This record gives sequence, structure tokens and C-alpha cells, in this order.
Amino acid sequence: MPELDLPVLSPALPEMLLAASAMALLMLGAIRGEGSWRLVSWLAIAVLIVILIVVESGGGAARVGFYGVFVTDAFARFMKALVLIGSAVTILIGMNYNDEQGIARFEFPVLILLSTTGMMVMISANDLITLYVGLELQNLALYVVAGFNRDSVRSSEAGLKYFVLGALSSGMLLYGASLIYGFTGTTAFVDIAKLVAGGMPPTGLIVGLIFVVVGLAFKVSAVPFHMWTPDVYEGAPTPVTAFFAVAPKIAALALFVRFMIEPFGALIDEWRQLIIFLSIASMVLGAVAAIAQESIKRLMAYSSIGHVGYALIGLAPGTAAGIRGVLVYMAIYLFMTLGTWTVILCMRRQGRMLEGISDLSGLSRSQPGLALALAIFMFALSGVPPTAGFFGKLYVFLAAIDAKLTGLAVIGVVTSVVSAFYYLRVVKVMYFDEPAPAFDSPISTELKGVVFVTAVVTLFFFVLPGPIFAAAETAAAALFSQ
Repeated sequence: MPELDLPVLSPALPEMLLAASAMALLMLGAIRGEGSWRLVSWLAIAVLIVILIVVESGGGAARVGFYGVFVTDAFARFMKALVLIGSAVTILIGMNYNDEQGIARFEFPVLILLSTTGMMVMISANDLITLYVGLELQNLALYVVAGFNRDSVRSSEAGLKYFVLGALSSGMLLYGASLIYGFTGTTAFVDIAKLVAGGMPPTGLIVGLIFVVVGLAFKVSAVPFHMWTPDVYEGAPTPVTAFFAVAPKIAALALFVRFMIEPFGALIDEWRQLIIFLSIASMVLGAVAAIAQESIKRLMAYSSIGHVGYALIGLAPGTAAGIRGVLVYMAIYLFMTLGTWTVILCMRRQGRMLEGISDLSGLSRSQPGLALALAIFMFALSGVPPTAGFFGKLYVFLAAIDAKLTGLAVIGVVTSVVSAFYYLRVVKVMYFDEPAPAFDSPISTELKGVVFVTAVVTLFFFVLPGPIFAAAETAAAALFSQ
């Protein structure tokens, strides 16, 4: 009797456990009804913590599963850890908000888990098919959570916009993947890399690469494929917007980096100019467009676009130092952004959520602790030393300079100075404007805890940066050892 050729499943153990847990929690919520919302949420957070432990316990050499289409290496573990932290904190900070807004349904944490499963598959994609499957698994859940507040026209509009534009970008990405397959005869990253390294690639392959980059640029909201970001960030429920700003963006950027380096690293001269354009356009638009915003949510939307531009500076050199800079940047970005959105969730007066920058007037006198935390995040987002944001930008700028991309680094510094205007404007409103009525108090324990931890990490990152730098260096080296 011939032996069965079974796939190796162990590299995807965290993803399988997460998907099974999501299904179990869905059944629990369906059986116990809407009253199980908080129980399901806390269990979902516990699941994400367990999965994080499982991911980090699988150290060592890269492991390949499912006939080579799925890879777990140091790079995947680093980025998955950031995604899992972002997803867990999103569920945590969304509990009270969803209760107050009347959208406390057990489906919310389940959708976050399913979306996170897709993100983890994306990060470990070692094949064009796995890339697309992970991307769509993530997107299907994101389309629903964007319009989760069914009674809000803005939320429904945000969900519809994200669905329509997301489907368009997925179609472009799929078309690019089909072109790559057509001109190489394979979908595996390893085989594509061998063929590309063999000589001058055909024009059709370059066209396919461009289409895939366009699709990925949409996912990370890089200019000029950012058009959905301000409207979706403003219209979606605030915890959902916080989720969009961290976990999906980090996962998509991880996929972006792996796709450019592993199969197409030999074509860096062909794709570097495209990455430089996306980076410069995102930094410039993020720095300029946010100046006129009066809504804190729209300001943070343009801020996230700008930060994608800074992260792409590290990808442009195509070196291990550059990728290390990207990883450090995204780790720091996670804490800065989660902290900022948690403070935004505290902006509530007489039970009504506030979004105007002017609503922060005089916050330093009514709630000094909250104002101090937001000031720390604003300084960090603008890259002011000694906050963590300074070190994130420093590493990507140094990588660009080492790769003789000094002009790109200079543009990054200039746009950082410009963007400091609207970040420091928030600080000025809190500390120097006439006080507005105080926000509702007390603030929930969950929100206080997240604000405190993220503020401490952001402010005192320089005290103990070693673990993050060492992990990022190992993760970056893993991409170049394939």
C-alpha cells in the first residue's frame, strides 16, 4: 500500500488553534445569547495571549509546511507578535465603548479573531496562493467590523467604501499574481526567486509585480491608494478604527516586505523606484493634508498614511539593516498608535463620543494625566527625542543613508518637521487653550491600564531598547537567509 504524502501541519499550529478557538467562541456566543458578550471578549483576549505564547515558543530555524506554501521563521514570529498584541488590546479597549453605543455583540471579538487568523496566514505566506487566501480571510472579517454599528449611517458608509475599494484592490492584486504565474510557471516564492535570479525578467513579469504592489499599497494605505483611509477611519466605530490603524496595517506591511525581498529581491533595481515613490508621496500627503483637519480621527488617518511612508523608507534599500529599521518602526508604531486611540476613546462628554480637536481644549487642567499621556504620544508620533518615535525614524533614515538614498532620508526629515506642526497643535490645545467641559469620569480600568502601559513604553523606550532591536535584527536576517 503506497504511503500517503501528508502535508506538514506543525508550522501552522497557531493559526489552526486560533481558527478553532474562533469557531468555539462563535458557538458559545450563539448558545448563550447576547448576554455572553463580555465573557466571549475576555475569552478571546485569553486565546490571543495563548496563541502569542505558542508563536514565540516555536523558535529556531525556519519551518515550512503545507508543501512549502507556508513558512514560520523569525520574521513571521516577530510580526505575528505585534499583530496579536494589537488585536488583544483592540478587544480590551472596545468593551465599554460597544456597551455604551449599543453594539455589544459577541460577534465582534469573533470577527477580530478570524481577521487575525488571516493576518497570520498573510505574514507566513510563501506562495502567491497563500498570500491571496490570507489576505481575503482578513478582509472578509474587516468589511463586517467596519460597518459593525448597523444603526449608524457613517459606519455603514465606511463598511461599504472599504468593501468596494478593497474588492478593487484585491482584483488588481490577483491579476498581478496571475501574470507572475503566467510568466514564471510557478506560484512558490522560492521558485520565483530562482527564476528571477537567472537573468533579465520578461516585461510581463514586471507588470505583474507592479499590479501586486498596487494591491498591497492599498492594504497599507500608501499614497495614491489611500483614498479609503480618512473616510473609513472617521466612519467606523472608534475601536474598529484603532484596530485598522495597527494590526491589519502591520500584517500587510509584513506581507509587503516578504513579497519584495524573498521572491523579487534580485529585481531591487526594478522595484526600488516604485517603493521610493510610494514612500515620498505618503510622507508628503500625510504631512500636508493633516494640517487642515479638525477631527482627531481624520488627523490620525493622515498620520497613519505618513507613517507608512516612513516605514517604506526602510524597505527601499532592500537590505537587512533597512528591514530591521522597518520592524523596529512598526513595533514602536504599535504602542504609539494604540495609546493615542485609547485616549480618543476617553473623549466622552455626557455619554456622547467626541472627535473634534477643539474638544481637547484645556485638558491639562481638567484631566492632567490623560493630557500628559496624549502629549507623550504626540511627541513620539512627530519623532521628538527621547521618545520611542525618534528611534523608529532614526533607524530607517540611517538605513537609507547607508544605501546611498540620502535624498529619501532628507525628505523624511523635512516631512517630519512639517508634521510636527499638527501634532504639537494638539499639545497646544490641551495646555494653552481655554478649558472646555471635562470629559466623563471615571475612565474605565481597561482604558487607564492601556494608556499607562503604552505611555510608559513610548516615553522610556530608550532605557531598554535592546530586546526589540535584537529581535528585529534576528527577524530581518531570517528573510535574507532563505
